Amino acid sequence: ADLSNWYVRRSRRRFWKSENDTDKLAAYTTLYQCLVTLSKLLAPFIPFVAEEMYRNLVCSVSPDQPESVHLVDFPVADTDKIDRHLADDIRLIMRVSSLGRAARSEAGIKVRQPLSRLLIKVASERHKQALKHLAPQVLEEVNVKVLDVVDDMPVAKHKDWPLASEGDVMVMLDTDITPELAAEGMAREVVRRLQMMRRSAGFEIVDHIIVYYQGDEYIKHVMADFADYIRQETLSERLIDEVPEKGAYTESFKLEGHELLLGVKKQG
Repeated sequence: ADLSNWYVRRSRRRFWKSENDTDKLAAYTTLYQCLVTLSKLLAPFIPFVAEEMYRNLVCSVSPDQPESVHLVDFPVADTDKIDRHLADDIRLIMRVSSLGRAARSEAGIKVRQPLSRLLIKVASERHKQALKHLAPQVLEEVNVKVLDVVDDMPVAKHKDWPLASEGDVMVMLDTDITPELAAEGMAREVVRRLQMMRRSAGFEIVDHIIVYYQGDEYIKHVMADFADYIRQETLSERLIDEVPEKGAYTESFKLEGHELLLGVKKQG
């Protein structure tokens, strides 16, 4: 679960960025080693699935390796490579992120809507330092702008802010949505709709597209202010404020009371 629900999700931008740098290579190499090891661990329990995994991952690229997962040694952990402090820190931010999402759920605010602040209370000084060091991971997971590590929660002052806790970890979520945050949330919703339209139109993951849109002044404002973000997230070459061209795949939406017409067309 940690591999799929945390590592892969947290590494998506590393996998899909255009630069073939050492960071991208490290992300792919780590995932590859995990999957190969997993195929060996699964071999005694689900032999045919493990065999298919191993042959696809190993035999297809390294013909000099054993031809079957059942001919390789069972994995043995190299405990010298385990960074126990880092593992503990990652478990902490996973807990904090889970609690932050639980607080969002309690408030009925979807994760795509950015919020301004997450307050966190932990027991140890080392955990406080870990949160400061790994804050960007929590900020992205919970979709907040600022992470505040506090000694006491301002419960009396903000009785309507949701709280969530587990053991010695407590979080409190600032749910006040400013107009700027609302606009960013709308941009994220547009990105989600465009990604769904890409799939519905049958585009490949790597296909670059042209986006057409029609909407009211608020929609135009959002599309202009967050143009770079929308283009990057959807592989869009251009965002055009026009009625979609003939042949474009189109859909209409109503987002937070605003009518929006979107059209997508493969570039070139």
